[in-house]
Amino acid sequence: MRKLLFGLVCTFLALGFSQEAAAQFNRKSIKKNNKRIASFRGKKAGFGKNKIYNSFGISVSALNYYGDIAPQPKRISTDISFTRPALGLSFTHRFGPRYSLQAQFMYGTLKGSDVESADLTDQDNGKYRYYRNLSFRNRIKELSVVAYFDLFENDATYISRVKWTPYVYAGVAGFLHNPQAQTSAGEWVDLRPLGTEGQYSTLDPTDANFGIKAYSKIQVAIPFGIGARFRLNEVMDLWADLGFRYTFTDYLDDVSKNYVDLGVLNSDLARSMSYRGGELPAADRPAEVPYTGRDGNTYNTIPGYGLEHPDNIRGNKNDKDIYMVTTIRLTYILGATFHKAKFR
Repeated sequence: MRKLLFGLVCTFLALGFSQEAAAQFNRKSIKKNNKRIASFRGKKAGFGKNKIYNSFGISVSALNYYGDIAPQPKRISTDISFTRPALGLSFTHRFGPRYSLQAQFMYGTLKGSDVESADLTDQDNGKYRYYRNLSFRNRIKELSVVAYFDLFENDATYISRVKWTPYVYAGVAGFLHNPQAQTSAGEWVDLRPLGTEGQYSTLDPTDANFGIKAYSKIQVAIPFGIGARFRLNEVMDLWADLGFRYTFTDYLDDVSKNYVDLGVLNSDLARSMSYRGGELPAADRPAEVPYTGRDGNTYNTIPGYGLEHPDNIRGNKNDKDIYMVTTIRLTYILGATFHKAKFR
């Protein structure tokens, strides 16, 4: 009987000890869990760094040209009626709270026309540009790499990024261009091979354009501008920006320097694209005057146009051409569907 009572006492003591030990273990476990909860900062399934992410975008842009064939001889002069569309595809990598790097391909058209832009009643500038009667279109294929800097910082993941932020951008672009003009018969022809300013002709050392070289169809530009980005939902953003492309060529329009003697050009097509004043109605221009070209043929031109002379300026060689790009872009964050599935 004593042995039985002793065994029961030992059993109760053992149970009490084990329960106390279990309680102490549970208290430690709860404290540990509470500490983890208190230090939780939203890291999700290993994607805590997804404030660094990639996105793909499509864009529609409006292009405007600033150059020699503009309404006024000013760098800020452009003809809004010649605004032309451009389409783009982009890939953007976001590096952190403020910085993104974007690669984009864009295809669009620039256009200008003296007759349609110049004011014939403007006695100081417009009428002379009207008499020149040059025009062009240029289909631009541009590949750019641009850095974006956001004004509002985003330290969170892409899911909780800021609702909107202004930004500035700058970068470098390479583009392929090919200025064309329409003949009096309505056919579009490439201007570069014609050498409308004597690029492929034999000029005298005294000629204003002596030493001129053919321009390259591959050029470099500096993109820069401002804009704002708006969050549409967890995975899509809308961008709107206004920027410029400062180029290092004056030949987006095939116009830069002086007229040359029409007799030194290599073809009738080159002569007709170099001097176009004679295509205007006689009532809207001064009378043409004949002269004998270096090839012995007679050419009729408006005084000051289509003839070699230091004062017979076809374009302004001191200003490079610029084009403005106004863009609306829609971007989608890549991999977002996969990430959201992991978080559930």
